[in-house]
Amino acid sequence: MLTVTDIETFYGPSQALFGVNLSVQAGELVALMGRNGMGKTTTIRSIFGLTPARRGSIEFEAKDLRRLPAYRIAQAGLGLVPEGRRCFPNLSVRENLVATARPGYWSLARVEQLFPRLAERRHQMANTLSGGEQQMLAIGRALMTNPRLLVLDEATEGLAPVIRQEIWSAIRLLKEQGQSTLIVDKSLSELMPVADRCTILEKGRTVWDGHPEALDDDIRDRYLGV
Repeated sequence: MLTVTDIETFYGPSQALFGVNLSVQAGELVALMGRNGMGKTTTIRSIFGLTPARRGSIEFEAKDLRRLPAYRIAQAGLGLVPEGRRCFPNLSVRENLVATARPGYWSLARVEQLFPRLAERRHQMANTLSGGEQQMLAIGRALMTNPRLLVLDEATEGLAPVIRQEIWSAIRLLKEQGQSTLIVDKSLSELMPVADRCTILEKGRTVWDGHPEALDDDIRDRYLGV
């Protein structure tokens, strides 16, 4: 479904990615992992054309994404839940959800069933929600585009435990429904049981890719430990 091959990305003259490789097959949940500052968010920004890669290839369902602007990449079937949530602050919860909606399985009713808190706050302005509720809103907004690939950058970082559990329950449900997903998160205890494969970045390079059961203590300490 998604194939990223040897991408190199720069911020001005400074190189951030030096050869990132990853893939997501249909129906897979792939965890993109690594310590802070190792290139995870830059990789996602490159996939979506927000910080375009200068070299390498990015293909989604055999379509070359590197030549497309960000809005065309979204139209191709990729949905992004960005780091920092980025909800439209002066729109209501409902307005945030319907603003970018596209026809498909995910409707307002289904999103509110997935996250009942959003139904309770349907008419509330997004900037009055808690951080966890804003994250639910960001996930719901992405689902309303009915993406074939859902990408979550820092899915539960900094959220209260009860909210984290609600979001992980939703992620597990999406996986059961066959939603293809690429996810960044630091919570290995929740991530490992749902991940089909893991890709680890170190200093802007892919250094490991494999199944969660092969992620032994040595690899964790070398690439994920503090």
